[in-house]
Amino acid sequence: MTIDVGDSGLQIDGPVLVGPVLVVGAGLIGGSVAMALTSAGVETYVSDLDPVVAHVAVSRGAGSDAEPPDNVRLVVVATPPDHVGAAVVNALTTYPGAVVTDVSSVKAQPLADAQAAGVDVSRYVGGHPLAGSERSGPLASAADLFVGRAWAVVVRDDCDPEAVTTVRSLARVCGATVVDMATDDHDLAVARTSHLPHLVAALTAGALGRGPERHLALSGQGVRDVTRIAAGDPALWRQIVLANADSLTGLLGEVRDGIDELVSSLADRDAGRVEAILRAGVAGTDAIPGKHGGPAMPLGTVRVAIPDEPGALARLFADAGDAQVNIEDLRIDHDPARQFGLVEIDIAADRVAPLLDALLARGWSAHR
Repeated sequence: MTIDVGDSGLQIDGPVLVGPVLVVGAGLIGGSVAMALTSAGVETYVSDLDPVVAHVAVSRGAGSDAEPPDNVRLVVVATPPDHVGAAVVNALTTYPGAVVTDVSSVKAQPLADAQAAGVDVSRYVGGHPLAGSERSGPLASAADLFVGRAWAVVVRDDCDPEAVTTVRSLARVCGATVVDMATDDHDLAVARTSHLPHLVAALTAGALGRGPERHLALSGQGVRDVTRIAAGDPALWRQIVLANADSLTGLLGEVRDGIDELVSSLADRDAGRVEAILRAGVAGTDAIPGKHGGPAMPLGTVRVAIPDEPGALARLFADAGDAQVNIEDLRIDHDPARQFGLVEIDIAADRVAPLLDALLARGWSAHR
């Protein structure tokens, strides 16, 4: 994938990413960017409001936390959302010869902040790696966090073409796949695919919190699937959704209209309208791209009772492998009354019958 061209940069399919690079913010994403660049041989510096955070990132391979040189060629802003705009302005001002990008999940607000400050935004090209973790901070960072993931590069008419090339090269050095998008289109896309689901999950989880304990005793895998992302840091998500309020307002209006339609349909006991709403949900699920970005393959689910003991999952995976079945996804629902769990394995639909036969032959309790 890469050809080393010396200490100053790396050759990636043509464009060259030239250091020094400064990463501002040494948390999960910033630390991972710095680690990826350093492992690729690019001269990299990290800074953070908390010098201990920067030092921890450096101890994990994120370059240097020394004072960066004056000839920084690229600044990557990886601060919390509320501070991105100010950090972009500061970088454009402090390093007049550098390209500036960021890794925030909202792109319109930092651009508006930079334009309002009166700085030259031609060297600013927004970016957004679609990668993350339920963990945070430099101890969760990893050099391979972005490998195979999409990295949105927000291209505008007023961007310097060389700046755009530099940010694309950054994404490729980190192992990501570049996806060019316009500012507003990007923000609407992430509102639809990330921010809206998080808010809906939060509302659903909030309803759980208002329920009596005897109701929660019936919690199964379905409610865990729906509410898992609602456990994200509220302070961080408050910043994200407020920064993307315009896009979210319209989408939430659509969801509100859908809820009103569903409430009316239930009140009228209108089976046809209820089924139409449910079918629209299935169609939306089917529209999500499959792995490697291709169309989603038809999947089937096999349910297996598994004892809660060391090595049980390993045996199940080995038996599935022996049956020449690739596991696409799985979920585990624990039985509160017994030392057993129910594993739901998603596999290619045409492999359901062979897997069932193989598992039953090896003594597993399994069914569709």
